[in-house]
Amino acid sequence: MADLFDTAEKPQDRPGARPLADRLRPRTLGEVIGQERVLGPDGPLGAMLGAKSLSSLILWGPPGVGKTTIARLLADATELAFVQISAIFTGVPELRKVFEAARLRHGQGRGTLLFVDEIHRFNKAQQDSFLPHMEDGTILLVGATTENPSFELNAALLSRAQVIVLERLSLTDLERLVQRAEIELGRALPLKAPAREALLEMADGDGRALLNLVEQVAAWKTAQPLTAEALAQRLMRRATKYDKSGDEHYNLISALHKSVRGSDPDAALYWYARMLEGGEDPRFLARRITRMAVEDIGLADPQAQTVCLHAWETYERLGSPEGELALAQAVTYLALAPKSNAGYVAYKAARDAARRTGSEPPPKHILNAPTRLMQDQGYGAGYAYDHDAEDGFSGQNYFPGTMRRPVFYQPVERGYERELKKRVEWFAKLRDKRNG
Repeated sequence: MADLFDTAEKPQDRPGARPLADRLRPRTLGEVIGQERVLGPDGPLGAMLGAKSLSSLILWGPPGVGKTTIARLLADATELAFVQISAIFTGVPELRKVFEAARLRHGQGRGTLLFVDEIHRFNKAQQDSFLPHMEDGTILLVGATTENPSFELNAALLSRAQVIVLERLSLTDLERLVQRAEIELGRALPLKAPAREALLEMADGDGRALLNLVEQVAAWKTAQPLTAEALAQRLMRRATKYDKSGDEHYNLISALHKSVRGSDPDAALYWYARMLEGGEDPRFLARRITRMAVEDIGLADPQAQTVCLHAWETYERLGSPEGELALAQAVTYLALAPKSNAGYVAYKAARDAARRTGSEPPPKHILNAPTRLMQDQGYGAGYAYDHDAEDGFSGQNYFPGTMRRPVFYQPVERGYERELKKRVEWFAKLRDKRNG
């Protein structure tokens, strides 16, 4: 690649030159790096352009994956006027002006592609204001959002726009972007191979952030290519993209929970660490980890809940970062513990049965009879004291008399529940024998 570079100073090397991200902005959809899944001939956008039938869109994806660029290039490809606004800085008066200009343009025979960045920041009334202009063809709306449209956009808007999911750039995509940047700059980055890989990882799937990092690295004057350690000393790693109240919060806790359930301690520790690195409250994690012990391990390992509670208590005593190790050990223990949701399933089934039969009284023989009237009514009559029965088990009925005996708890053949399963089966045989 070195022979492609001209080492003479270029205009863009000088102070005040356009940012690298702007200079490398694709001029056609074919130049866009990444997003082949949606831009290819068989992808949703590729198919629309092939059929020359572009509809309103919501581009949903993380920062730096090309949402603005794609919207601009779609306007070029369809010969629509491109108008860009941001929901952060645009109010109702500005929207009226945008719609009026689009209406005049429409009357002159030219359509408008209105690109709305951060569209999720508009309230419901503002979102509704787009609808009539979308329906009469005044505008073709392309909204960009980093948030889940299902939660942030109203149903009326979503019913009139197709959601296109854009993905974070892969390491391969980012490498292609660096190569393109090096050709533009006229020189290779002064990095050894491991440092180059570290640079790609620092970008965290964000192409715009990568190009900003590349500009910094390209400006350094170094006698020898830098190692990964030297790069880390010179560059501050980008903050992890993590919204403690948004989609990422729920996505990562779901990943942690399912990794524990799937008995993968390495994956579980990874997602636990990702949440901590993002600034998650360790107390939230302690609470959710304990919930996992109850829901997914249950009585297959009764010790699991105790381990979690002790880890939680240790964190409260030590704080961060020391106490986070105790929680990490609890995560590891849960991932390797035998799994059973039999108790969880039984509880949900019992709750459902209770809702359906909520007015049924207990059978009279298991009710206390502290008064003569209650004794006369049969309260406590025929009750068998289990400690006096053979095997300490009377086998009598404890459900409402009109209710057919259900089976809620069905232990699995894993961990300690193997023993509990034996007990359940033993009591069932004794019950049949006593009542048979």
